[in-house]
Amino acid sequence: MRKRLIAGTAAGLAAAALVAPTTAQAGPTARHVLLLSVDGLHESDLIRYAAAHPKSALAGLLRRGTSYPHARTTTPSDSFPGLLSMVTGGTPRSTGVYYDDSYDRSLSAPGSACTSKGTEVVYDESVDRDSTKVDGGGGLDPAKFPRDPAKNCAPVAPHAYLRVDTVFEVVKKAGLRTAWSDKHLAYDIVNGPSGKGVDDLYTPEIASVPASGTAGNDDLKVAGILHEVDGYDHTGTHRADVPAVFGMNFQAVSVAQKDPAGGYQAGGAPGSEVAAALDHTDASIGRIVAELGRRNLLGSTDVIVTAKHGQSPIDKSKLKIIGKDVVPGIVNAVKPGLVAQATQDDVALIWLTDQSKTAAAAAALRERAASAGIARVLAGEDILKRFGDPRRDPRVPDLVVIAKPGVIYAKPGSKIAEHGGFSADDAHVALVAAGPGFRHTTIGGHVRTTQIAPSILTLLGLRPDALQAVRIEGTRPLPR
Repeated sequence: MRKRLIAGTAAGLAAAALVAPTTAQAGPTARHVLLLSVDGLHESDLIRYAAAHPKSALAGLLRRGTSYPHARTTTPSDSFPGLLSMVTGGTPRSTGVYYDDSYDRSLSAPGSACTSKGTEVVYDESVDRDSTKVDGGGGLDPAKFPRDPAKNCAPVAPHAYLRVDTVFEVVKKAGLRTAWSDKHLAYDIVNGPSGKGVDDLYTPEIASVPASGTAGNDDLKVAGILHEVDGYDHTGTHRADVPAVFGMNFQAVSVAQKDPAGGYQAGGAPGSEVAAALDHTDASIGRIVAELGRRNLLGSTDVIVTAKHGQSPIDKSKLKIIGKDVVPGIVNAVKPGLVAQATQDDVALIWLTDQSKTAAAAAALRERAASAGIARVLAGEDILKRFGDPRRDPRVPDLVVIAKPGVIYAKPGSKIAEHGGFSADDAHVALVAAGPGFRHTTIGGHVRTTQIAPSILTLLGLRPDALQAVRIEGTRPLPR
């Protein structure tokens, strides 16, 4: 306990050194931007933790940086669209990525000869050569990728599935170095359509460790960041410039939130498992900030801490598990085999084999809303306004089932929380930024994680509208 307190104090002092100017500067304000995603971190978690641990790294960032207490991630709030919002400036409407498990009517199944179109598209540990190995068994397995009939039935790698460029590609085109670390090899997607956006991509496979080893998996990524701060690649063996934009995701908090033995206490206080994960993550952030200080990089580095997604429900008394057969069963009752793909967590995205039955399927779901835990069904104009036309865009789901807060479509007893949905617990995430580009203040207005991407480019003195999604969606940088 004493060692943890000392480490926390050092981390807090290091974070407190992230002093920003009090007036806006023209041109670049930083030479480096470090983006840290603490998956599952709600705004309420951040505020509660900083208040209880005033000498922590997170508290130090809040004291010296700009806080955005009304930040929301994109919806669906899955990890893929959540991260892509931060590095492209776009929602699924422009990225074309709705989930790590989705559907595309224009592609063909993995391993097929492309004689038919329409396939589930999965980019998680299942596309590794061997997900039991930390290196994925030597990389991604193209045989497990969907295939594109329009390109001679070529396999579609994760980066090729993304429709718009990333900050990594824009920064690299400017002649600067880029790096990123994440939980699956399929995060190759952040390379962007060029496939070459990230100079130093590190993806130790989280599926290779049990839940109890999640913090250790995070430690691998932290070690990689420390090497990059020290002027090496993530391995610590090859000299390299400190990246202009780099970062990682932390997974321990998210796993602790979902573990049946974890979660929160009454009133939203973290249970012991979540509390330990927060402590470990905060200490890790403190180590990174301290190393930036040791290398005299604090004055030239902006640190942004946020989350790809939250987790629902925080209040375990609201938890209601509903089997994954319920929602598809209602839709298939309209017409046998009507469901082409159903992606379900605490949301359900549904693609249909017969789009003429969309209205009938939506009506059936609304009629059974009470028993199926449904708060709202998006179809027709609701889908068109939010995502685009599913009759024209092969990736847009025909139906989106927004679950009631606390409802998860899963196997009973498997988890106590999940993300992907539209509730506040899912989407209201932490966001704080500190460094030369940010002064100590609180921005009370509503912001979105899509605004992080154009902010990164602005901080580096690059044009935010260089990003395709920023132009498509009119995304503005975060107010500073």
